[in-house]
Amino acid sequence: MKNNKERTAVWMYPETMDRMDGWLEKDNCKSRSEFIEKALGFYMGYLGSEDITSYLSKALLSSVEGTLQKTENRVAANLFRLSVEISMMMHLLATTLNITDDELRRLRGRCVSEVKKTRGKIRLDDAVDFQSSQNDEE
Repeated sequence: MKNNKERTAVWMYPETMDRMDGWLEKDNCKSRSEFIEKALGFYMGYLGSEDITSYLSKALLSSVEGTLQKTENRVAANLFRLSVEISMMMHLLATTLNITDDELRRLRGRCVSEVKKTRGKIRLDDAVDFQSSQNDEE
């Protein structure tokens, strides 16, 4: 960047000039030139930036963050409720089964592999089919 400023002509609509003049004092600018220099620096930074968060209004950022926080809280509450229901189901199921520790370990390993493979998209039909085929082999 040069140390000496260059003079240039800028053509603006009168209403743009009036708006700019209204912002000069609020932005602590001593002149229109200083205001235009700051505005152009800001806009060019926005255009060249991959992270535009520093150029978004604080109100918009606050609103987006608030919405994300509410969504996160809702998801967390739903996951907690779901975990409680699954825990209840597991305890009820455990009271009816006679399963060895070894069988339980093998089942857990199979289930972990299945969840990884399907990315969590598990269907009861698939489990029933697998268990039926295991019973047929016995």
